[in-house]
Amino acid sequence: MTTYSASLLGDRLVHDADSHVMEGPDSWFPFADPEIRSRLRPLYTATTAPGEDDLIEHFAAKHADPEFRSLDADEIMLRKNWKATGSFLKEDRPYALDLLGFETQLVFNTFGNKYLLESEHGIENSDDLDFAYGLARAHNRFVVDFCSVDAKRLLPVGYLPLADFDRSAAFAAEAIAMGCKALMIASACPQGHSPSHVGLDPVWARVSEAGIPIIFHVGGGGELLDPNYFENGLPPIPDFHGGEENFRSVDYMAIPYQPMQTLAAMIIDGVMDRFPSLKFGVIEQGASWLPGWMRMLDSAQDAFHKNEERLRNLSLRASEFVKRQVRVTPYPAEDVGWIIANSSPDVCLFSSDYPHVEGGRNPIARFEASLTAAVIDEVTRHRFYAENFADLMGSGLTH
Repeated sequence: MTTYSASLLGDRLVHDADSHVMEGPDSWFPFADPEIRSRLRPLYTATTAPGEDDLIEHFAAKHADPEFRSLDADEIMLRKNWKATGSFLKEDRPYALDLLGFETQLVFNTFGNKYLLESEHGIENSDDLDFAYGLARAHNRFVVDFCSVDAKRLLPVGYLPLADFDRSAAFAAEAIAMGCKALMIASACPQGHSPSHVGLDPVWARVSEAGIPIIFHVGGGGELLDPNYFENGLPPIPDFHGGEENFRSVDYMAIPYQPMQTLAAMIIDGVMDRFPSLKFGVIEQGASWLPGWMRMLDSAQDAFHKNEERLRNLSLRASEFVKRQVRVTPYPAEDVGWIIANSSPDVCLFSSDYPHVEGGRNPIARFEASLTAAVIDEVTRHRFYAENFADLMGSGLTH
């Protein structure tokens, strides 16, 4: 059987830094502790094509139809969302990975990041941290369970609230013991303290000791733009699903702002200096911003080091921390060759966004066209498809 990646890349090793499980509205409920379960609201799944979320049972029946399944290989990157093989039926996901030809996949939720963020920030449930951490625990159990059918290749991404220093340190240890291979934090600033606060050092110490990464993912920053930007006197613009819930071009421009700011604070305040083996992934938030951001970090260090002891105490140039500890996934529509050439061969990662529409029908072909146009050598391509991911994941890939 010729896999999707083998048909485009031959025998090249490929790790996928971004994939998803498609939840149903009640998917997290069985994994919540009783006191949390009674307070859960269904996940809001209507951010797909209008009406598609009403067809989950229809798609479940399709996945039991031999005629439909006979086209799994031919349509592995054409079917999207619940229609895709292994998108929500966990028993099918290893077969989907076989067809894709990827060595491993990081697996994220699809519909939960806003709920997790708003609960952590007290927008829901009256600033109730018991609920915020309980919701994150239910999420983590769900994703770990989904990946348990192929624990070597499917790498679950848990969620780590940062609202309370002591709780977060204990929760990180719990999530790691549960089997999470990476921990996602919000790119939005926690309420009442910076993500670089020294009170969170025990959190970073536990994650660093476990050898797994901290991850930022799109959707973890809350509202991207002031909604008044869309009051332009023009007809409404649909998103790429045909609805109004996801990104459009103006939203897209704001996607990287919060991870840029959060990571800058963590570099400048010395988190990456204090924990030199701790890795950070910026997933599904593009990478065209990367070269300019790295240079802006260095210019900030140059401009303010005379008056800021924290900058004078850094052991590296700010951009060197990025090269050493930050890994970023470009979108297929971006010029990944240019990004690598103007940043570092050590930073960019391949991702498919399987089974989401945003990943496109052939991300490898688009990445390959850009890498070829930029005359990116084979060693650097191997870093993009495999080595940088292995460096990001550390023990999460090997244990």
